[in-house]
Amino acid sequence: MKKILFSVIIIIVVVLGGYLLLNIAPNSDNDSQKISIVTTLFPQYDFAKIIGGDKVNVTLLLPPGVEAHAYEPKPSDINKISNAKIFVYTGEFMEPWAHDIIQSIDKKVKVIDASIGIEMIKEEGDEHEHEHEHEHEEEHHHHSGVDPHMWLDFDNSKIMAENITKALVEVDPQNAKYYQNNFNAYQDKITQLDNKYKNTLSTCKSKTIIYGGHYAFGYMAKRYNLEYVSAQGFSPDAEPTAKDMIALVEQIKKDNISYIFYEELSSPKIAETLANETNTKLLLLHGAHNLTKQDYENNSSFISLMQENLKNISIGLNCQ
Repeated sequence: MKKILFSVIIIIVVVLGGYLLLNIAPNSDNDSQKISIVTTLFPQYDFAKIIGGDKVNVTLLLPPGVEAHAYEPKPSDINKISNAKIFVYTGEFMEPWAHDIIQSIDKKVKVIDASIGIEMIKEEGDEHEHEHEHEHEEEHHHHSGVDPHMWLDFDNSKIMAENITKALVEVDPQNAKYYQNNFNAYQDKITQLDNKYKNTLSTCKSKTIIYGGHYAFGYMAKRYNLEYVSAQGFSPDAEPTAKDMIALVEQIKKDNISYIFYEELSSPKIAETLANETNTKLLLLHGAHNLTKQDYENNSSFISLMQENLKNISIGLNCQ
């Protein structure tokens, strides 16, 4: 009886071992063969996943719910970057900490500045960029007078995606056609999104976005001929003065504004104050820096976030 039981156990072990070898080991090999990409912000993360498809493993440094401007890399994050094949960031203005890391990591890591080829909006260059003086402009994460939220102009989104595509082709030329096809298909989707924005926003009765957050939507406003006024400056740490708030309240009343927009992952207290003072309502306008935990669970994409933005802008500006 013992011999029979022992034989049965041996057979089970052999069968189970064979199953594990056939089903687990190949998957591990496949994962190890994938190109590892580390990205700093959600737009590049989403672009890289879509273009890379099943050929890549993409990691987003920002944990769900963390405000991008408050993020500081941990040693474990630096280790992730050092072990990646490709590291994608948006440039010196959004991630001032990236420069030192790039200098210290292994030269085998391909570093991609996704902003290459994009014309950045400068603070003094646009009449609607920032009309009010704010205190504390030199605090942490001030963007040196440059708006880094480039992905909110969809032509720039295409350029960022193309920069990632070029990097993948250089690192993995044998799959160049695969990456290029994915990029072309995604570019078409961005074009469709852009056309939907153009068609919808051309019908709006109001053209003014009042934003109770830091300056983030200048690219979008410029692209669709909207006026954009943010309560805060380029720096997310900037606080509007009492004079700024009074001027905004007066403008909201004068222009018969019905909705105040607030930003994701930050306290909406400024937007709430403006709404309370003017008897207006609140709507979310998502900058897509990062996702909430719920966004992650819902598998939100850059395009789905922008579609939700368009719905809210349509309501807020009374579009047809």
